[in-house]
Amino acid sequence: MDSNSNTVVVTGFGPFRQYLVNSSWEAVKELSKMGLGSDIDLQIVQLPVSYQKTKELVWKIWTTLQPLLTVHIGLASSSKAIIILEQCGKNKGYKEKDVCGYCPQDGCCLLDGPERLDSTIDMKTLWKTVAVEGIDIIFSRDAGRYICDYTYYTSLYYGNRRAAFIHVPPLSKSVTADFLGRVLQLIILEMLKQCGRNRE
Repeated sequence: MDSNSNTVVVTGFGPFRQYLVNSSWEAVKELSKMGLGSDIDLQIVQLPVSYQKTKELVWKIWTTLQPLLTVHIGLASSSKAIIILEQCGKNKGYKEKDVCGYCPQDGCCLLDGPERLDSTIDMKTLWKTVAVEGIDIIFSRDAGRYICDYTYYTSLYYGNRRAAFIHVPPLSKSVTADFLGRVLQLIILEMLKQCGRNRE
């Protein structure tokens, strides 16, 4: 990876539909309390469930903070207690309106962008490496063609593919924000090993 930065940005989403408390943002806030080690400058950003606003914020993250890695966390509204590691973002097929009632032009992230972008992070290796008691972790190549997928593709494009996406489940008695924060810490530290940031 071609960044010498020690900055890692982690984003979560704000409320949408019936999810007035979005587990993705709650987990990111917990992660920020724990950090990623003394040599990593962890920055967190809340993204709105809006195509246009999120695209602007993602562009701003990459141009102003110039992070080593940006990890986006989204809510998988399935009630199953699973963590989903997303490998790629798709450019087309966005037909569902966001919280502002907006849908992208031609259902597309970037009109001249490639059909698909893959993360430089090998999610399949990560999936085989990381195990957490109390929750299943799965590998995926389809982030869902809504704000999550749109955000991921946009970030992969602007960040020269140095982005990653993780779907987390809704909060429950067994899946607390603190628990999700710890899981994210473990997973992102493994991602940083792939970036050449090994720590003892």
